[in-house]
Amino acid sequence: MNVVEAAGILLQAESSGSAIAPLTDTWEKLDVATAYEVQAETLRRRLERGEHVVGVKLGLTSAAKQRTMGINRPLLGWLTDAMVLPAGEPIGPGLIHPRAEPEIVFVLAHRLAGPGVTAPQAMSAIGSVCGGIEVIDSRFAGFRFRLPDVVADNASSARVALGPVTAVPGGLDLSLEACLFTVNGDVIDSATGAAVLGHPAQALALAANVLAERHLALEPGWLVLTGGMTDAVPLAPGTSALAEFTHLGAVTVHGRADGSS
Repeated sequence: MNVVEAAGILLQAESSGSAIAPLTDTWEKLDVATAYEVQAETLRRRLERGEHVVGVKLGLTSAAKQRTMGINRPLLGWLTDAMVLPAGEPIGPGLIHPRAEPEIVFVLAHRLAGPGVTAPQAMSAIGSVCGGIEVIDSRFAGFRFRLPDVVADNASSARVALGPVTAVPGGLDLSLEACLFTVNGDVIDSATGAAVLGHPAQALALAANVLAERHLALEPGWLVLTGGMTDAVPLAPGTSALAEFTHLGAVTVHGRADGSS
């Protein structure tokens, strides 16, 4: 297997809604650097078919998840306009085993380029902040994968829903911004922004510095999903997930209502 073949396999699994075995089952020498090449090739094909980059997402931002995967920093994936859910719309057909997690989302006002970006510098590039729910959907059966697999799979990207309330970040202590996460009215978990690397701005700075390694930067107008504040929970057909933030309002995503995911 090579980069081009792997990209085709992943995009076909996504478009067909059919789970596949991890790439590393047959491509044993796949490493993280090569996996990011696969991710770049899948992005190239998305753009070729008419999608547009709208930002980036971070994954595995919690220390516990990083220890489980044997890494010391989060993963990065791309967001396109095709992944953004209109307000109130269900997640749509074709997802394999969607899971939802609440996030603090930044919208950039200024270009942010590494290396060496600090959290205070990152804060100065933010235009606004809002609450969001990311819906992840690994293309691998049973969410079974190794680190290079999930990198190649664009960090399990699928959908994102943004809340209607936006705020200027300078007026908030985002490390203390709390979120109550419920599914069909049942409380699943709660967390604050400190769950994301101590402060979501740390995630933003890290994203800029990781992109700099590939001679890229975060661009004005882009969304940055800073990482799940809680563990992701399954979003089964007929269920609704609700994230209620202290200052950033509430955002809801709905699973499929027709028995399909």
